Amino acid sequence: MIPFSVPTVAGSELQYVEQAVRKGTLSGDGEYTVLCQNWLERKLPAAKVFLTPSGTAALDLAALVLNIQHGDEVIVPSYTYVSTANAFLLRGASLVFVDIAPETMNMDMEKLQDAITDKTRVIVPVHYAGVACDMDALLHIATERGIYIVEDAAQGLFSTYKGRALGTIGHIGCFSFHESKNVTAGGQGGAILINDPGLVEQAEIIKDKGTNRQKFLRGDVAHYTWQQAGASYTLSEIQAAYLWGQLEASDCIQSQRLEIWNFYYRELSKLGDDVPIVLPSVPSYCQHNAHIFFIRVKDGAQRREFITAMKDAGITVLAHYSPLHSTVPGAQGRHVLDRQDLATRESERLVRLPIFYTMTMEQARKVVETIKWYFMRRLTRI
Repeated sequence: MIPFSVPTVAGSELQYVEQAVRKGTLSGDGEYTVLCQNWLERKLPAAKVFLTPSGTAALDLAALVLNIQHGDEVIVPSYTYVSTANAFLLRGASLVFVDIAPETMNMDMEKLQDAITDKTRVIVPVHYAGVACDMDALLHIATERGIYIVEDAAQGLFSTYKGRALGTIGHIGCFSFHESKNVTAGGQGGAILINDPGLVEQAEIIKDKGTNRQKFLRGDVAHYTWQQAGASYTLSEIQAAYLWGQLEASDCIQSQRLEIWNFYYRELSKLGDDVPIVLPSVPSYCQHNAHIFFIRVKDGAQRREFITAMKDAGITVLAHYSPLHSTVPGAQGRHVLDRQDLATRESERLVRLPIFYTMTMEQARKVVETIKWYFMRRLTRI
């Protein structure tokens, strides 16, 4: 059986976890937290990085840092994971769901302009599959109106837009280190990137239960006190140690994933026009990170048949999100959609193929050959 995904294990994670336990600082903000944060700040680069318990927590923290209030409007793509919307809905925001550009499955910039009102506080671009949104267009729209940009780069670590790392372009960026991502902090984990220097102190206080504990740890104050309302958004030191093992091996991890992704693209491109599938589109301004390889088939009925046929052949392939505007909570927001409702149409066709660090080329070839077999069989029946 070829699974859809296997959590990445680079090899040194348990060694670092054991060292963290021996050092006796387990709750966070220890040596491995500092190593990971400094690595990300230097590698990306980013003004300030804080590790968080999850990508969801990073988005929640972003909403708190920006002081989102009841009545503020926050614009999100309809095609995204629920965490993108929940973070701002929990703060009382009114959500505006925008349709996608079908080429990339990212937010449609023309529809985005139609979605903006005087109440718009934040735009949340989601870089689906690690492929960047058109950030120049988005920045132009947001900057002239004084609107904050929070990049949901949960899938975007190691991807770039015109040479700039995703997550570092907006005022705030959010990463996920869930076990399904290219690198993981032992199952869960995330990071928030504060790219606006004016927001760093606020983030530092809110993430540490509303205290100035970080100043205390740096020796800036004799003891720490409660400054304002806050919450606990600190990643455990054990998870930071696990993450450090993965960040150290990230070049190797990325090389392997890109090899599989490129193989899929190269081999499936040979199928020609007789096979009705659409391959991923990566704009020239973007360097992707091989997080997801997806194809789009004819429609929802063919997708169900295709998923079953692949399962029967011992291969797990999966659909992805249902558009948020079609859900019960999403129905209460404002919708700015194409007449064809592209988010729904394209999401019903989309299928993700297996890709993970330990995947072999033999397994990748079996996936491709099974896809060819499935579609050639259908053609011979016509």
